[in-house]
Amino acid sequence: MPNGTIVADTRLKRGIGPVGAVATNVLNMVGVGPFITIPLALAAMGGPQAMVGWILGAALCLCDGMVWAELGSAMPGSGGSYQYLLHSFGANGLGLPMSFLFLWQSLLTGPLSIASGAVGFSQYATFLFPGMSHWHQILLAVVVCFVSTALLYRSIDSIETMTIVITVAVVAAFCWVIVSGILHFHPAMAFNFPAGAFHLTRGFWMGLGAATLIAVYDYGGYNNVCLVGGEIKQPQKNIPRAIIASICLVAVLYLLMNISILGSLDWRTGQHSHAIVADFMQIIYGRWAGVIISILVLIASFGSVFANLLGYSRIPYAAAGDGRFFPVFARLHPVGRFPTISLIFMGALASVACLFSLEQLISVLIVVQAAFQFAAQCIAVMLLRHTKKFAYPYHMPLYPLPAVIALLGWVFIVASSGTWHIVIGLTLALAGLIAYFLKAIVGREWPFERA
Repeated sequence: MPNGTIVADTRLKRGIGPVGAVATNVLNMVGVGPFITIPLALAAMGGPQAMVGWILGAALCLCDGMVWAELGSAMPGSGGSYQYLLHSFGANGLGLPMSFLFLWQSLLTGPLSIASGAVGFSQYATFLFPGMSHWHQILLAVVVCFVSTALLYRSIDSIETMTIVITVAVVAAFCWVIVSGILHFHPAMAFNFPAGAFHLTRGFWMGLGAATLIAVYDYGGYNNVCLVGGEIKQPQKNIPRAIIASICLVAVLYLLMNISILGSLDWRTGQHSHAIVADFMQIIYGRWAGVIISILVLIASFGSVFANLLGYSRIPYAAAGDGRFFPVFARLHPVGRFPTISLIFMGALASVACLFSLEQLISVLIVVQAAFQFAAQCIAVMLLRHTKKFAYPYHMPLYPLPAVIALLGWVFIVASSGTWHIVIGLTLALAGLIAYFLKAIVGREWPFERA
């Protein structure tokens, strides 16, 4: 293969164009996150200074997005990090356990990410149906996972159209909230910082880490186009463009929406809200506006479940296609040419994960991803540049600065996340290494290959 370029799996149908690629990312990024996590960020930092966490989160994700863009343009197949870690660290050496660990953690983080959108959906539905019990919310979240699985059980062509339509509804909801906030904006309320808000104490740094973690969750999803790279038209151009464009678009929307809400709704009230955007719109226009925006938020959150399940269902498929996971996951639908077993498996695990709270899902998801995947990829892109194994249609600006900034950002998030989240990550890593070495011994793979 010239310049080390990987030939993508030709069995998948390339049916997603440039607009669909951006829509796939935006839909995955938005979801219910920004509409429901603003109170969590306000509570983490104790005031509107939580905006600093949103700004840091945007900067971190933009730097990390450049890492994804470079890796995605060099290896434009499906599977994302599985392919990147395997080939960056050596397909016949350390890359084997590294890619296996990513696959191992994706069996946890994939369902957690999908479930977080479904749980957010059910939590926001309480604005419309305040009598819903806790178990009713769990049941609704499970139903969302099942419906998403059913809708994705089809050809990629119709999925692209569906994603674009839902994305338009999501952007419309943002614009309505932002314009309403601008028209009723009060600077004194938006910048009503409590005493000592910016004192650089340990509490400030821990709060900033928590707020940044929440922001990163809300920005997360800009990598979705890499997971379905084998189904993107002209992937070496459209993958980098979709990543950078979606991060910039969503960052502007998030920051404008946050400042708009803080300028019209006192943060002391907002930090206790379970449906802050609906409460905000209801204060301005009345109950009818809260109902309409809630419906749009529910569409957005359903869209995030849909897009997440689409992306994560391709990871076990890609690994199985390489012979490094159970062969049944490589099965494609005979007509639609999409992964069937992998899709059903991820949808079922996500339904089980709906038993956990949104806060638990977000914290474990980001910490595990940061430790296993994002930090490792920052190192991977530098290793690939050093070895010059691949052609790079896209080169990140100011290399290696964005990769270094992203790496330090992920380390900061993990270090400030709390002891039990780190323990979960380490336990998962240890279990994954044990599973890999047992598999390697049986299969005579690295480092136990036959002489």
